[in-house]
Amino acid sequence: MRELNYAEIDNIAQKVKEKLRELPAPILQNYSRDFDIRYAHESTAIEGNTLTLREVAMLLDDKISIGGKNLREIYEVTNHDKAFSYVRRLISEGKSLDESTLKDIHEIIMENIMPGGAYRAHRVRITGASFAPPDQYRLREEMNFFFADLPQKRKLHPIVCAAWIHAEFVRIHPFADGNGRTARMIMNFELMRGYFLPIAIKKADREKYYAALDLYASEGNLEEFEELVYSCEYDALIDFLDFYREA
Repeated sequence: MRELNYAEIDNIAQKVKEKLRELPAPILQNYSRDFDIRYAHESTAIEGNTLTLREVAMLLDDKISIGGKNLREIYEVTNHDKAFSYVRRLISEGKSLDESTLKDIHEIIMENIMPGGAYRAHRVRITGASFAPPDQYRLREEMNFFFADLPQKRKLHPIVCAAWIHAEFVRIHPFADGNGRTARMIMNFELMRGYFLPIAIKKADREKYYAALDLYASEGNLEEFEELVYSCEYDALIDFLDFYREA
């Protein structure tokens, strides 16, 4: 893991913010769209979706149906793209995450898969996890605490707050399905709200990703997940500066 240096990453983020204003709109749109496609691929692949990056690009940009794939996998990718477009619009309008917005995001993510936007009414178990999410009777109280704690967490660095949002949401696991994709979406919501770039946690990092989330849920230790989010954000910022130099 990269050493956490928030002064350094803030300086890099400021440079990126300045460069973003200088790029012509078509070039910036191209860069953003490339990220959207890679993000949709990684965020669904980390949960087992079998579409390749090329197939995701064909589906989302070329509007070419992918033969032989399960309809659920198709919807996972197209819904992810719709949900992130919605998040980008909310950011452009200066909106913040609240319960209504969370449920809207989940509803988009689960469109044509199952009814979304409603908290689960039953217990769930997470395969391979060393913790059990709260049962359905404690769920609403836990989500009330989540949103009550959020203003205080926003006093922390945006990367720390975004990591907490994701990890705490996964610990609670409020929906019957789609919690991982929703967690990564609201994490990016908070990063972008704090003027950082959105990140895509890669399928290749799945083992340490799940281990870090498990550590938080079972022991309340956010350090490993914070390090992962920081590292992904650092790489995203450097990648943008490299792109800017070549544009």
